[in-house]
Amino acid sequence: MNLRQIDLNLLYVFHQVMTYRSISLASEELNLSASAVSHALARLRQALNDELFVRGENGMVPTPRALALASPVQDALALLSTALNAGPFVPAESTRVFRIAAGDLFCSITLPKLITRFAVVAPAIDLKVVPLSRVDFRRQLESASVDLLIGWFEALPETLRRSKLLTERAALLVREGHPLLDGDVTMARLLAYPHAVVELTGTEEMRTDGFQDDRGLVRRVWIERAVLEGRTHAGPTPRVAVSVPYFTALPPLLRASDMVATLPARLARSALAEGGVAMLDPALEPIEVTLEMVYRASDDADEGLKWLREQMQAVSEDADADGA
Repeated sequence: MNLRQIDLNLLYVFHQVMTYRSISLASEELNLSASAVSHALARLRQALNDELFVRGENGMVPTPRALALASPVQDALALLSTALNAGPFVPAESTRVFRIAAGDLFCSITLPKLITRFAVVAPAIDLKVVPLSRVDFRRQLESASVDLLIGWFEALPETLRRSKLLTERAALLVREGHPLLDGDVTMARLLAYPHAVVELTGTEEMRTDGFQDDRGLVRRVWIERAVLEGRTHAGPTPRVAVSVPYFTALPPLLRASDMVATLPARLARSALAEGGVAMLDPALEPIEVTLEMVYRASDDADEGLKWLREQMQAVSEDADADGA
């Protein structure tokens, strides 16, 4: 087949449908109507003489031809993106938009320092921060919807890279006057009360015990689970009475209940300053969680993204020093 017969835009539509296995989700990502995506697929089906996708119970099911095309198309689009962004990157002159998927710890601690730095060294560069509750991590990176992921992660596929940003201690908070404030705070007493937790995926159906999505990307986004696993290693887990997508939603819940919540220490101190909550001092080993930056290995040649990661590292080191 002559490549001139294929519109490059059709391959990008194919890539998004393959990524999301959904016409509606692909259309949202492409900022097109669902009918426009369906029409593009119809054109590509005709050009390739293959159905490419058929409707199934859980979304669009790729045909063998589509599965064979998926990896080469993804690699080709990544190479094209790198080529278009190649050449000298001049921060002071760039008008590029960088996209970051992150939670409220990053937005509260690191982002203000990053914005201050950008105002001086790269005043025309814009940042788009996507809440983690809306992000299916691996798919978003593969589709180039975001440039960086910020969170807690365990194992990653070989196509992704990681870099430490900052280390944060976990703090246990309750309302003022909570029964746990009287006497020793043991694990047994902690488990006797309901917990409010953060689940950064934002959806129960995307969670596999808090760590792994259906594409095999393992993530540690639930700091509550990290703390309790680090302390008990095995045995009972707390009753999760409420699950929310943001740490900043936890203090109001605590003030109105007997629930216990685990927050990053810096966010916990902000809640303490507002009043109505108290920090527990359990007779347990302190738990530290590492906030990491994850990005595509194929972006190593992108000078702009390399510069962004360097800026992230620099301001995170400053934030780590401030929070020590």
